[in-house]
Amino acid sequence: MRCRRCKGPAVIEVRRHNAAFCRDCFVHHVREQVRRAIEAFDMFGPRDRILVAVSGGKDSLALWDVLLDLGYDAGGLYVGLGIGAYSARSAEFVRTFAAERGAELLEVDLAEEFGFDIPTAGRKGSRSPCSVCGLSKRYVFNRAALEHGYDVIATGHNLDDEAATLLGNTLRWQTDYIARQFPVLPSEEGLLRKVKPLYRLSELETAGYAFLRGIDYVVEECPLVAGNTQLRYKEAMNHLEATSPGTKAQFFLSFLERGAPLFARQDAVDLRPCERCGQPTTGRFCAFCRARAQVLGERLGDPAAAPTDREVAANVSEEVLPAEIYGGGAEGLA
Repeated sequence: MRCRRCKGPAVIEVRRHNAAFCRDCFVHHVREQVRRAIEAFDMFGPRDRILVAVSGGKDSLALWDVLLDLGYDAGGLYVGLGIGAYSARSAEFVRTFAAERGAELLEVDLAEEFGFDIPTAGRKGSRSPCSVCGLSKRYVFNRAALEHGYDVIATGHNLDDEAATLLGNTLRWQTDYIARQFPVLPSEEGLLRKVKPLYRLSELETAGYAFLRGIDYVVEECPLVAGNTQLRYKEAMNHLEATSPGTKAQFFLSFLERGAPLFARQDAVDLRPCERCGQPTTGRFCAFCRARAQVLGERLGDPAAAPTDREVAANVSEEVLPAEIYGGGAEGLA
């Protein structure tokens, strides 16, 4: 194979583009796709401080690497989830990456900061480990970014993630979730802007980029992710992609162009401070504080306000930051 761009020997093939690339041209291709994504949705500017949510996986570390090389002021945030050796290895990859590039890294440990880890929450709460993991990360991202003066939160969700999420939401016709599935979620009072600059790149492309750039990352899946429905939707999309290259891009990018405007939300959400932590929410207490209280056996407010399993489940699912925005398990950041 010959490189599509320079005609030199190719090292990687991207079937949906019907193209192959050498190392340098593929790195250029990935950076160009990210640059186009940023410009297309005006995700952030050269003066913005960007906080990249990093998990130790290929996607989030690749994104951080690209943003740094493009000259952006990008720091990283790693959330310690307490998932045994998996979390320990993930943290080491993130710390090594940051140290090698002299980049700022923030770390938040759930057990130290909030009194629980994800395995414990999965056993004691009314939600699955993946659900409470996504909820916790969304909460910590926003809080940490505000406390440290960042302007934008960036996550490493790629084309495969977005296509699988759209498929799942469409099969269940979760129109509220579909309406919010966009590369940019604008800031609201107390909520920072959230962006997904990798939405034009497949998982194969981010993995190839990480390999060619010499980025070490955790390869194995989170041990708690078994049974996650998102994986089944990914498998279905992978099957379609194998027989018809370009299906994922056609499905999701066409949705952004033609479908998303049809699902645009017409109703405004009224936000108010959570009575426990002060973060924006639609109810008296935010979904994170409700879930945390259930796991720790605490009461929120007066005894009558103590959350039941049904109330926690309802509030988590109806929270203004839906679960699909940041994915499921520990690799949901990536």
